[in-house]
Amino acid sequence: MRSLVVMAMFASSLTYAAWNGYTETRDLRLATDGVDILEIDAGAGSILVTGVADGVEIVAKAIIHVDDDDEEDAREYIAKDLVLKLEKKRSRAVLDAFFEQNNRRLNNGGAVDLEVSVPHGLRMFIDDGSGSIQIEDVQSDVEIDDGSGFIKVSGARSVVIDDGSGPVEVFDVVEDVEVDDGSGDIRIRSVGGTVTIDDGSGEIDVRDVEKDLDIIDAGSGSVRIANVRGTVYRDD
Repeated sequence: MRSLVVMAMFASSLTYAAWNGYTETRDLRLATDGVDILEIDAGAGSILVTGVADGVEIVAKAIIHVDDDDEEDAREYIAKDLVLKLEKKRSRAVLDAFFEQNNRRLNNGGAVDLEVSVPHGLRMFIDDGSGSIQIEDVQSDVEIDDGSGFIKVSGARSVVIDDGSGPVEVFDVVEDVEVDDGSGDIRIRSVGGTVTIDDGSGEIDVRDVEKDLDIIDAGSGSVRIANVRGTVYRDD
């Protein structure tokens, strides 16, 4: 049984955009009193999360795209298949943004781009299907489970990434970084803890690590390492 559903409020502005098809924008808000983690479950579409000093709420802008120029058909598809909600569940805030299934009338179905602002220090877990992910200045623990797409995290306390494919960039992390990547280049800079990498393919470039660097598997691709002040472990 769902606890408290906050923000059924969707201030919808319906508009056509340069995107090929129909676009609709909705806004969601949730106070973070008693919340210590934000979970995002997303399908296709980009995600941008930005930390806010002294913030007291989560603010999410969802830009919904449907590959159908017919407004009536697109709105019907959105009403039937879109899952978009921001809820408080005990100490968790849960943001769902995805289409339940593709409509065979449409070439690519739908996608949801998210622009989210969160208070500094709010832990984050993101489960994403496809599309770019960018996390900026959240000052908290970040965990990402991603299918495909570019990932960039900067200004976090710790970072754990499990990625299928796509480039990964991690900068300015206070504690540890763990990256398990299928394919795509990995760039890591300025880490205050230990870095652990398990890579399938793609270049690895790691610099400015305060503690150890453990490359479990470098896969295929060049490896560049500089300014690691701890021990470098590498399975060649």
